[in-house]
Amino acid sequence: MRILLTTTSYQDTPGPHHDLLAQSGHTVVRARGPIHEDELLKLIAEHKGFDGFLCGDDAITAKVIDAALAAPTKLRVIAKYGIGLDSIDVTHATSKKIPVLFTPGVNHTTVAEHAIGLMVAVSKHFNFHLAATRKGEWKRKTGRELAGKTLGVIGAGRIGREVMLRAKAMGMSLVAYDPMIDKCLPPDFPCKRVPSAEDVLREADVVSLHVPATDETKGFINAKRIEMMRPEAILINTARGSLVDEDAVLAACKSGRLYGYGTDVVNVEPPPCDHPFFAVDNIIVTPHVGSRTLESVQRQADRATRNILNYLKGDKDFIQANTFT
Repeated sequence: MRILLTTTSYQDTPGPHHDLLAQSGHTVVRARGPIHEDELLKLIAEHKGFDGFLCGDDAITAKVIDAALAAPTKLRVIAKYGIGLDSIDVTHATSKKIPVLFTPGVNHTTVAEHAIGLMVAVSKHFNFHLAATRKGEWKRKTGRELAGKTLGVIGAGRIGREVMLRAKAMGMSLVAYDPMIDKCLPPDFPCKRVPSAEDVLREADVVSLHVPATDETKGFINAKRIEMMRPEAILINTARGSLVDEDAVLAACKSGRLYGYGTDVVNVEPPPCDHPFFAVDNIIVTPHVGSRTLESVQRQADRATRNILNYLKGDKDFIQANTFT
């Protein structure tokens, strides 16, 4: 069978997942993602289709799925290396009875560490200080402690929970919202549970976003909600760029309404080199690497590889995100 492999961290990180895929006997076509719709359509045409996609954040649209189903080698499965499915038209895949597999529970530790790192970097002005020292200057700007502050988490799933555990150890108080919070957290978990995301915004000194990208969450952090936040609050985003109105966040960081913004994601990835975030000292952007550590890549790659290989050979050991009626 033929598999299209596009995720770059999978390909660039050593580990047993490479041997697992090689020993499967399948033909593996490699490309460097994230890949846009037009390029995916060209790959499908060039190779006369694929039995499976082992993908990252590629644009697997309805048009791509239809082309893959119409090819001589028809698409049988989409295996996401990761948990975010917003780049895949899951609804269309489901309507065509194409299973979408994913890898929950493999990267929460490293993403949580990254979120904490962004909090520290924003609160201690890492952008400003790194830029100064690289130019041979000894400029200093006074930062703020996180200890004694309130961390607000919107989305209390695996990652949100891990962020809160680390923040608690740093001496922060916790407030959280999730529509399923009582299922996400044990009864004795040490955080204040509030009835809405807006309540988190009003109470927190630092707000960390851990919700999926959906039509409902698109642009959730906008000018109106920024006004609900405490003066000079810090905003952290290790989820998806679409959760924030970038113009509103940019304006708030420039004016001082927000103390700063630390993000691992932007609306368009990769962003243009003149993205306005890059010119603002109190906005820190990392290139969607929150889950990219040696340990988590190996866990994620192993699960994604086993997902697709097991599905193709009829083994039931795979994790499917969509269901068929």
